[in-house]
Amino acid sequence: MKRADFVFAIGFQGNAAIVDRRSRAKYGKLSSAELAREGLFKPAFCSALYSGDEEEMTEFLGIYGQAHGTEPPTVDQLKRVYGVYSDPESITRVETI
Repeated sequence: MKRADFVFAIGFQGNAAIVDRRSRAKYGKLSSAELAREGLFKPAFCSALYSGDEEEMTEFLGIYGQAHGTEPPTVDQLKRVYGVYSDPESITRVETI
């Protein structure tokens, strides 16, 4: 899957990702930190997870914690909260809505 598709996936059905077309078009080029600053925490988390960059994830977690007035959560906690674990390798097509 492409980054923007993974970041704005709202669900999966079989081997297809269901992607929010409008959000992808409007916010698809923003970085993880920019998405978080816009309040788009799930897409920001997905973006940081997709990148695999530890620094990017650390920056996101800091922004998340600051915005919520708490200590930054762990990556595993956010995986459970958002139901996102990794880039699904079995996805072969993308459907936009």
